[in-house]
Amino acid sequence: MLLSWWWALGDPCAWTGKGRGTRRMSPATAGTFLLTVYTLFSKVHSDRNVYPSAGVLFVHVLEREYFKGEFPPYPKPGEVSNDPITFNTNLMGYPDRPGWLRYIQRTPYSDGVLYGSPTAENVGKPTIIEITAYNRRTFETARHNLIINIMSAEEFPLPYQAEFFIKNMNVEEILASEVLGDFLGAVKNVWQPERLNAINITSALDRGGRVPLPINDMKEGVYVMVGADVAFSSCLREVENPQNQLRCSQEMEPVITCDKKFRTQFYIDWCKISLVDKTKQVSTYQEVVRGEGILPDGGEYKPPSESLKSRDYYTDFLVTLAVPSAVALVLFLILAYIMCCRREGVIQLVHHSSIQKSTKELRDMSKNREIAWPLSTLPVFHPVTGEIIPPLHTDNYDSTNMPLMQTQQ
Repeated sequence: MLLSWWWALGDPCAWTGKGRGTRRMSPATAGTFLLTVYTLFSKVHSDRNVYPSAGVLFVHVLEREYFKGEFPPYPKPGEVSNDPITFNTNLMGYPDRPGWLRYIQRTPYSDGVLYGSPTAENVGKPTIIEITAYNRRTFETARHNLIINIMSAEEFPLPYQAEFFIKNMNVEEILASEVLGDFLGAVKNVWQPERLNAINITSALDRGGRVPLPINDMKEGVYVMVGADVAFSSCLREVENPQNQLRCSQEMEPVITCDKKFRTQFYIDWCKISLVDKTKQVSTYQEVVRGEGILPDGGEYKPPSESLKSRDYYTDFLVTLAVPSAVALVLFLILAYIMCCRREGVIQLVHHSSIQKSTKELRDMSKNREIAWPLSTLPVFHPVTGEIIPPLHTDNYDSTNMPLMQTQQ
């Protein structure tokens, strides 16, 4: 059966071998508190109980191999099934997950991961997450429940917190137990705390970052917040000196002496590092001073008198109605004068009528003028009989409508 990834990050932890769900830390981690997770399986096959701590990173992997047993076998015997499987996660009775819980799955052929940092407000309240697996080949589904029982921890969150931005990683890469363990090991070598644990992991895309171009194996980047019980080391404080702050303002890399301890595997953007010291934070809580609940005496209430004078609104009505009406009438008269009495179109119509009359007179005069008929209209002899053929047009023919080229008979 599938085991959740509840890790001891940093130095390795060993299983006791006395039974499932029992772990012990190796001697190398006796002085350092690392993320430890305990998983219980209920009698029901589809329900799993997990017990994370508030303020500590929680990671649960949805393995495709585990859900393959819920679907029918591959059609060809002897071949390994590699069906594309996707997951949908939501809080029972709600369409989405709790605000502190995130989910990521890059492709249908990779495992899904639930991760986040539980808050203290959810301590003691079982959070039931419905996990629905979809087989994209057979279109079948399988549903399991993940019961998250958040436990309180007095030592969490740790007072000194540092957030690193790793440029050469995606969120699903840093969530792997080996990679995150290596990162916490590097931080431990620089910080030298007694207790160190991962608090939260956030993708750069969730912080407003842009999707990288698919060239040169560019990564999205990921923010990793860790907590410790001792003050920040001098190496981590180097980013706060004026020289490095000036270099960051000029978009140049600051000079950090301990950067080489990360550079072999992790590219840290030191200009985006955030150091939070909760021991020096001033509480903004203000104590509420409660009074007796009695309002100050404002005197005796005096209602308005019953003998109120009546008011005449006739004059106000006339002024309100007559003034706009008079203004509208004046504007109407001005518009009527402009449209009817000063129309330039009348002169244009008279001018157009005179042009039409002149044109008609010219056409009548052209009908009466005597002109020589074209040769094609004169009498001709018939080539066979020798008779004279009359002209095509008579004398009273309107020559103004005669075409230039005559049609042949």
